[in-house]
Amino acid sequence: MSETRPLKIAIIAGEESGDLLGADIVRALQRLTGREIWLVGTGGRHLQELGLAPLFDASEIALMGVSAILRDLPRLIRRVGETARAVVAEKPDCLITIDSPDFTLRVAKKVRARDPSIPIVHYVCPSVWAWRPGRAPAMRPHVDHILCLLPFEAAELQRLGGPPGTYVGHRLTPDEGVKLARSMQDAPRDLSGDREKTLLLLPGSRKGEVKSLIGVFGETVSVLRSRGHRMRLLLPTVPHVAGAIEAAVSGWAVKPEIILDQARKWQAFGEADAALIASGTVSLELALAGVPSVSSYRLDPVARLIQGLVTVWSALLPNLIADRPIVPEFYNQYVRPENLARHIEALWADTALRAWQKDGFAEVALRMRTDRPSGEIAAEVVLRHISKH
Repeated sequence: MSETRPLKIAIIAGEESGDLLGADIVRALQRLTGREIWLVGTGGRHLQELGLAPLFDASEIALMGVSAILRDLPRLIRRVGETARAVVAEKPDCLITIDSPDFTLRVAKKVRARDPSIPIVHYVCPSVWAWRPGRAPAMRPHVDHILCLLPFEAAELQRLGGPPGTYVGHRLTPDEGVKLARSMQDAPRDLSGDREKTLLLLPGSRKGEVKSLIGVFGETVSVLRSRGHRMRLLLPTVPHVAGAIEAAVSGWAVKPEIILDQARKWQAFGEADAALIASGTVSLELALAGVPSVSSYRLDPVARLIQGLVTVWSALLPNLIADRPIVPEFYNQYVRPENLARHIEALWADTALRAWQKDGFAEVALRMRTDRPSGEIAAEVVLRHISKH
């Protein structure tokens, strides 16, 4: 293989987060090799800025939930075939599939069947450690390596008989917003009982989540108020649910400050004494920022039917990474305002629970640390597989 010709990389990314990861790895490949990178496949604006002319709009594969996938299954199956044929025709040096496993791993399987000489690396480990562990060995025939965002995933892949994995780090670890919030949280803080407290509310980023939790959050605030607490409420959210949240909080005795600006969001994380949250990735953001929190979630009827398939002991990433229950989590009928309020009280005072969480967050940050940028580690794995072929 000539060391001066451009590297041709096939890349498939649907979600905005996957598009960012893809752009990061492409830039790292450019830096490490000093070579031009030719891109084929599909992706969003970040990959397009690096020269990718997408085969189709990446939003077509950015689907969440079983029902959305089933509804669009015929079109997705057609796109899988089209994408696999296009990749094989281009004869790339490597295929990098990113997240969206219901689509990308099907493409990987077809590409491997048509041309076994193309190395295939998948970025973002599917949550085989949480449910459907049989997906791990099922990936092995058509995925050469998995780039993992969480430090325990490579060992889980090995345990379950999946492809080899490498922990490359998480995009949140070096994030400047996270660092700002962490520095504010690490500063001395008045935790005396009679002061005004600042409570961060994060009821989720999807309409269903918000609808199921915002009322309970309001009741929790009422309980705290009835117990003599003065408080300031901060509620960072995203535009597509902001209207529903504004309507839901209009009758609250204490009105939250609704925050849409990203920079202000991290400032709010730094100001908060504690957070009441919907279970999700935000729990990891809060852990890395050092914000004590209580998590809650109400599963929709379809999710309740399949919850028996879940094999993991906790739904929260900080707990899984530290391998101990740092953040309390309550689900379904156990999401009760009186209980949530008392946990919040324990977190915004100088208590053993607050100290336990803070200590756990330091452990999470330590376990997630990498010695180099994640894109560089990921690019080195890709180059290793290219050199083997």
